[in-house]
Amino acid sequence: MDTWGFAKGHGTRNDFVLLKDRTGSAPLEPEQVRFLCDRHGGIGADGVIRAIKAAHVPGWDGDPDLWFMDYRNADGSLAEMCGNGLRVFGRFLMEEDLVDSKDLVIATRAGLRGVRELPDGRMCAHMGAVRVGPEPISVVHAGRRYPATVVDVGNPHAVVLLPEAVELDGLDLSDAPLLDRAVFPQGANVEFVRVDGERELSMRVHERGSGETLSCGTGVVAAAAAHAETLGGPDGHCAVTVPGGRLEVTLDDGRAELIGPAVIIARGEVLVPDPRTR
Repeated sequence: MDTWGFAKGHGTRNDFVLLKDRTGSAPLEPEQVRFLCDRHGGIGADGVIRAIKAAHVPGWDGDPDLWFMDYRNADGSLAEMCGNGLRVFGRFLMEEDLVDSKDLVIATRAGLRGVRELPDGRMCAHMGAVRVGPEPISVVHAGRRYPATVVDVGNPHAVVLLPEAVELDGLDLSDAPLLDRAVFPQGANVEFVRVDGERELSMRVHERGSGETLSCGTGVVAAAAAHAETLGGPDGHCAVTVPGGRLEVTLDDGRAELIGPAVIIARGEVLVPDPRTR
């Protein structure tokens, strides 16, 4: 067993275990991620975020002095990026005094992302380019086939804008929706969205590698972008309600900002099994 220091944080109840490993001296194995995210035998989380200096990330050829957001899904798989996680990661860096600014550039597997603290205490994440696919695809869930929009927010999404006859709250997302693997060879997050108004949405999500979560930041951006396409692709503001709270998205010339809360709720030490001894 190894003793690791950790923090626990969440953004609209999408929760994460955060680790500090400046030089990458403690490789993070999938078994260890699954242990940390286990809500009964571990700490419990939707994912794990490791803070590591970009200089120590294999294959990184950008600024070596940036903090890199090494994000893992609850099943131990790697993920490109996470919108709620990005805001929580920014909060963690600030509270740990690892940065001297409240306006940051962070390295991720999806490229550079910005995050800053707003005067009201919420965090604003610069999500980068959002790409909406030109052709609808199909998502199959509970024996029903839905048309869906492919959206790339640095990670892959399939957004289902539900018909009025389908109740969002009545969906059982304990099972993963079925996707076309030719379109999504590595899987995707699937958002089910109810349109409440021209700029008001409600959403539930099944996240790749984590199952249903109470919120998904990149999924909220994807939902806002897919809905905007139905309005002719306009820029502007959209509010999205998820089971864990409320987030705001601003779309501007193909790029997005995501605004919402981000809090660190606990710090401590955890005994982590060494996978080499199992």
